Amino acid sequence: MKKIGFIGLGIMGKPMSKNLLKAGYSLVVFDLNKPAVEEVVAAGGEAGSSPKDVASKSDVIITMLPNSPHVKEVVLGANGVIDGAKAGSIVIDMSSIAPLVSREIGEKLAEKNIRFMDAPVSGGEPKAIDGTLSIMVGAKEADFEECVPILKCMGASAVLCGDVGAGNVTKLANQIIVAVNIAAMSEALVLATKAGVDPESVYKAIRGGLAGSTVLDAKAPLVMARKFDPGFRINLHIKDLNNILETGHEVGAPLPLSASVMEMMQSLKVDGHGDKDHGGLVMFYEKLANTQVKKD
Repeated sequence: MKKIGFIGLGIMGKPMSKNLLKAGYSLVVFDLNKPAVEEVVAAGGEAGSSPKDVASKSDVIITMLPNSPHVKEVVLGANGVIDGAKAGSIVIDMSSIAPLVSREIGEKLAEKNIRFMDAPVSGGEPKAIDGTLSIMVGAKEADFEECVPILKCMGASAVLCGDVGAGNVTKLANQIIVAVNIAAMSEALVLATKAGVDPESVYKAIRGGLAGSTVLDAKAPLVMARKFDPGFRINLHIKDLNNILETGHEVGAPLPLSASVMEMMQSLKVDGHGDKDHGGLVMFYEKLANTQVKKD
C-alpha cells in the first residue's frame, strides 16, 4: 500500500487525512497549525518537519491549501515538495486554485519526473468528514486510475475531467453554479418574506419542482433558522470567484452573473460577514429590502 503525505490540515484537510488513516494508509503530515498536526498524529499519522520532508517519505503527496500562492510555495518553494519528492511519485493538489497555476506547477514537477494531478473537491466540511466529497480531476488517465482507490477514501465520486488544469476549471464551474443558486434563492425568499408569504411554505412548495436543487435543500433551511456558521465561508467563495473572473478574462469568457455575485459577497465582507457561511448571501438582499427571512 502506498505511503501518503498530506500537507494542509484545515477545515477540509484534517478530516480528509483522517479518512485515509481509517482506510489503512500510512500517513505523514505537515501543517503550520501544530494542534491540527497533533490531532492527526493521535489518530495514527506521523508528523513531517516540512513539505520537503513529507515528500521524501511518501509515494503520493496530497496538498489541501487555501489558494494558488500557498500551493506554489509549498510545492515549488524553499524546502518544498519538489525538493523532496522521488522521481515517479505523484503530487495530488486537492486545493481549489487557478487552473493556469495548476498547469504551471505540473510543468515544473514534470521537469523532475514527478507526476501531478489537480483534484479539487466539492461538498464542504460535512462531506469531508463523512468521506463523500465530489472530486474533479485533471490528470493523465493512467495516473488517475492509479490514484482512484486513494481518492475514493475521501470522496463518493472521482471524475476525470481532462488533463492537468481541467479539475480546477470544473471546480470553478461548480462554484459559479453554487454562488448564483444561493443568490437566486436569497432573492426569491426575500421577495416572499417582503410580500407577506411564509418563506418556509415557499421552500416546501418549490423544492420538488424545476427550481429545486441541492443548493436550495442545503441552504434554505439554514437561512430560515438563521444559522450562518461556516460550512463554506464567504471569504473562501470570494477567493473562488476571483479565480473564476481571472480565468474568464484570460480565456475570453465574459461572466456577468459571477461578477454580480462577487460584488454582493464583497459588500458582505465589508459589513464584517466574511467568515460566515456563503448562505449568508441572503443578508445582502435583506439589507436592501429591510426585512429578514426566517420561519414564522
